[in-house]
Amino acid sequence: MAQTPPPIPPIPPIPSPTSIRTLCDQDPHHDQLQPPNHLNSMVILAAIFCAFVCALGLNSMLQCVFQCANRALTEPVQWVASRRLNSGLKKEEMVALPTTTYSANLNTSPSSSSSSSSSGCAICLVDFSDGDKIRVLPKCNHWFHVACIDKWLLHHSSCPTCRHRLKSSGSMPSLAEIVTT
Repeated sequence: MAQTPPPIPPIPPIPSPTSIRTLCDQDPHHDQLQPPNHLNSMVILAAIFCAFVCALGLNSMLQCVFQCANRALTEPVQWVASRRLNSGLKKEEMVALPTTTYSANLNTSPSSSSSSSSSGCAICLVDFSDGDKIRVLPKCNHWFHVACIDKWLLHHSSCPTCRHRLKSSGSMPSLAEIVTT
């Protein structure tokens, strides 16, 4: 026996616009199809809050830019001099700093000759071992691996631990030299 397919339901007629209005007026759940007003107000409040946060960020950035530009325009000589104070050592100055070989047996360990209580490099945080090449910074006597402190001193002219400047004020160019160069 062959099965017969179920009958196709008849297509209802397309309602006219006036009949749709009357159907909507009669339907008690018609208001649930539209988004509630409090959802619209939440979206508007979120947009206002985002605009406020963006305005605060833009204001902070512009204040920073204007302050830096004002300082560079009103105090150019002092600004350039302060930037050059910690601009790093020349290779010849860096190589002239004393180096030594670390030995744990000697009494001249980094902890006894400086204010540091550790026996390791403050840059790479690795403990010194026998035979390590160590550079001793003058005046503050902090010890570092030669490779670590050389990378630091190419960009900074101060001790990474105590920020003591290695460049003396006599080695710095005068303000007149800075202005003419």
